[in-house]
Amino acid sequence: MRDLLTALGGYDLCVTEFIRVVDHGFPERVFYRFAPELYQGGVTSSGTPVRIQLLGQEPDAMAANAVTAVELGSAGVDLNFGCPAKAVNKSRGGASLLKQPELIYRVIKAVRTAVPQPHAVSAKMRLGWDDTSLLDETIDAINQAGASSLVVHARTKVQGYKPPAQWHELKQICQRANMPVIANGDIVDHNSAQRCMAASACQHLMLGRGALALPNLAQVVRGIEAPMSWSQVQALLVRYSHYEVEGDKGLYYPNRIKQWLSYLRQRYQQADELFKHIRRLKRSDEIVAQLCR
Repeated sequence: MRDLLTALGGYDLCVTEFIRVVDHGFPERVFYRFAPELYQGGVTSSGTPVRIQLLGQEPDAMAANAVTAVELGSAGVDLNFGCPAKAVNKSRGGASLLKQPELIYRVIKAVRTAVPQPHAVSAKMRLGWDDTSLLDETIDAINQAGASSLVVHARTKVQGYKPPAQWHELKQICQRANMPVIANGDIVDHNSAQRCMAASACQHLMLGRGALALPNLAQVVRGIEAPMSWSQVQALLVRYSHYEVEGDKGLYYPNRIKQWLSYLRQRYQQADELFKHIRRLKRSDEIVAQLCR
């Protein structure tokens, strides 16, 4: 997916899905599975750098895995303190660390000490667990630990993805942080991007689910392109079928295309109709045939 979307242009950096770190170092094959771009110098086919993201609460284990990531060619390492998933939080990962700013400091400090400059050590967080009472303390901890940049999803963990994103809360973070602050949350088109930057005072944006709903969102945000037409999206869906996945048993494309359509349905009515036609199909060639009708 990263390869497909970055080929459309507009992205400066990609971050992988998180690797869940517990108390040990992972073998190299784990990093290659999460970031196959490492086989080609840590960039997508269009040249966009890819950064491994780690999630965990054990400083030494996080540091050891971060070193492996950059040694294999990751464009720095990103640390996830924002995941709101219940299973992750129950095991003291992701956004649960927002209740412990001192532990966030220890994790970032350990990674920053272990990972040599000039490799970036970035962090991603939310506004807090259930409120913003620890926000200043958390930003101070991240400052002191030496993070290179900070992505903030403009909601608390408890707010999940409930609209609207609280972009205005990021302004105080920009004033307090000694690093670039990157806004995330509810950026779905050019207008929302402009409103986010105005409200947050952030100069940089991170796109997530919005890019799955509108594949050329990065170029739309930059004001370079209009939103893709449905016919262009159809061609992209067919192109996606050409990607091979190591160990795939014929289920990867059918499953992934249905997941992708769940996002595309937010913007394209035709995606909803297409999903109805393919939801019971299990073979890639059958799905592609429907796309080409």
